[in-house]
Amino acid sequence: MSIRCYAQRLLNPFRGVMNVIEFEAAEAVTTDGIHWDIYVRNAELVRDLAEAAWVQTSDIRYGRWSVAEGLKRGPIQPSADFVRMEELGTVVYEHLLTVHEQVPFAFADCYELWLLDTQQRPLALLNSVTQPREMVHDQMLRWRAGYLCERIFRPAVLQKLPLARPNSTAAEYLTNYINTLTRQPAQAQWFVRTAEGGHGLQGINIVPEIIERFLPREVFPDLLIHTQHHDALHSQLIDAFLIWQAPWLLLLQHLDEATRRYYEPLARRQALLVEKQYRLYPQILDKAQINAARVEAQLRRVQRDANQDLDAMSVFYIELGKQEYGL
Repeated sequence: MSIRCYAQRLLNPFRGVMNVIEFEAAEAVTTDGIHWDIYVRNAELVRDLAEAAWVQTSDIRYGRWSVAEGLKRGPIQPSADFVRMEELGTVVYEHLLTVHEQVPFAFADCYELWLLDTQQRPLALLNSVTQPREMVHDQMLRWRAGYLCERIFRPAVLQKLPLARPNSTAAEYLTNYINTLTRQPAQAQWFVRTAEGGHGLQGINIVPEIIERFLPREVFPDLLIHTQHHDALHSQLIDAFLIWQAPWLLLLQHLDEATRRYYEPLARRQALLVEKQYRLYPQILDKAQINAARVEAQLRRVQRDANQDLDAMSVFYIELGKQEYGL
């Protein structure tokens, strides 16, 4: 029996890490180290297809588990196929009980798709997968700051940006700026990454000459987006974006100590995100900062719950008042 435990980044935009326990056609996944969702799928549907590895079958929820709440089962389906899927889900669930405290698992998504700049160097990470068969060669080549960034990212440098329209956001501007640093049409290349660098594979809109090339590790941006060779204004914008991303950047397993020490106190500003994800941080150097964020998050949660209770009580008294006065 071969059970695989690994982690994979959630990309474009980078918004976290998924830890996975996988056995055949069943897997348990978590993005916070607390709540695990267990899924199974019917691999028999594609077993006899020549391109079975490329066919996706629908996931069926086996259950959801946490230490505090135990296992909450998904719907039971009366079929012979589901009996087999149940067996696979049970294997994953029982293994989860023994390894859930070992997160974060090591990253296994070593196949990376990089948007290339005008010099055909890695500019921004678009995608990553764990198996060569998962590499997609037909996708939109556009880096994204993301909808969450559009909603809440308001850096001071926003006032200095030459926005296309008055109500544009810093996220929209940054998205457009990064994508103007590519050739037209945009190019992207898959690399298989090692500790030394990356070996070039196939890509999208690339010339054959760069296939099979090797690029050293320092060519690939550690923070998943290139931070060098920008003018002062755009460097300021990218730095502000990375500071806003700090709670997610701390999930990365390849950061050196200096970088981690820099971003830990910056992540402290977003206490709720830190509290949600800190269990998946591969290393914590300044424990006081992370603990302070956790305490703040707990206090904010208590205050939020108290305010919700007050709001509900206010509505209750309003309704009583309407009845008493015949309103």
